[in-house]
Amino acid sequence: MTEKTAKRKSEDKKIVCVVGPTAAGKSELAMRICKQFDGEIISCDSMQIYKKMDIGTAKPSKEDMQAVKHHLIDIIDVNETFSVSDYVNLAEECVNDITSRNKLPVFCGGTGLYVDSFTQGIDFGEYEALPEYRRELEEYAEKNGKEALWKMLQEVDEESAKKTESANVKRVIRALEVYKATGTPISKWNERAKENAVKKDALYIGVSCKNRDILYDRINNRVDNMMKNGLVGEAKTLFDEGIENTLTAGQAIGYKEFFPYFRGQASLKECVERLKINSRHYAKRQLTWFSRNKSIVWLYMDEEKNAENRAFDEIESFLKGEKRSGGEVIE
Repeated sequence: MTEKTAKRKSEDKKIVCVVGPTAAGKSELAMRICKQFDGEIISCDSMQIYKKMDIGTAKPSKEDMQAVKHHLIDIIDVNETFSVSDYVNLAEECVNDITSRNKLPVFCGGTGLYVDSFTQGIDFGEYEALPEYRRELEEYAEKNGKEALWKMLQEVDEESAKKTESANVKRVIRALEVYKATGTPISKWNERAKENAVKKDALYIGVSCKNRDILYDRINNRVDNMMKNGLVGEAKTLFDEGIENTLTAGQAIGYKEFFPYFRGQASLKECVERLKINSRHYAKRQLTWFSRNKSIVWLYMDEEKNAENRAFDEIESFLKGEKRSGGEVIE
């Protein structure tokens, strides 16, 4: 078997993706699906990959991880970089491993870019990472401002600059790093990736609430429970270790909201309220992202009494190769 064949051997494997906004109930449903269909969970959460970020990212409990095997959780330190390409490659390995043992891969999480990039079969190519150049760009942005950094991108890749806000320093730096390492704009790499994409056979199940107020209540209650479980202490430990200065982990919802409190610039109550607001805004962005996928089978936990059974029925039909239904998301 060639390397290319080995890399793409999961093309014909069936996978299930449980997606949706934060606090909607994805993890609980994914656990039940795995128990019903002998599956294993592959996390598609961009922050659960980081070690020590447990409470704020709502990682599964030790009991859940013992009951059902989970993948792509706690795989890197908070100061390490991690790209969509890294995720796609690791997810490929996970799917091949899981299916080789005749089990069902079940993706679960709310980072749409991660799971969609994998199911659409996008190969982002490879390039040599340039950590020193990346640090130079970070220092340049800190000294000269985000707008000045963005103008650097505009000069070498105008198309990417148009699609990237100057405030998104992480994405701007990645685009500049790719250009520096390969001599080719990242916009061109993305075009090639989509042209060569080989889509996976995936069933998407969306978990949400039709009543937005109910979803927001679930989010607020989750934050309250996180506070009871020691979120502030976890955030303080990471703050003391310098998470604020990391490019990705330092922007995680659930942690950055407490930085002003640790610096004596805001009260704890103000920071908790900011966390709830940011979480609700994030849920809205997640719904907007997933609304583009018209094949998602949506389950509304506030209205459906038999949501779990409907999910099971959809999966059984999917595994048999039968036609399945999609649905519109309520944004």
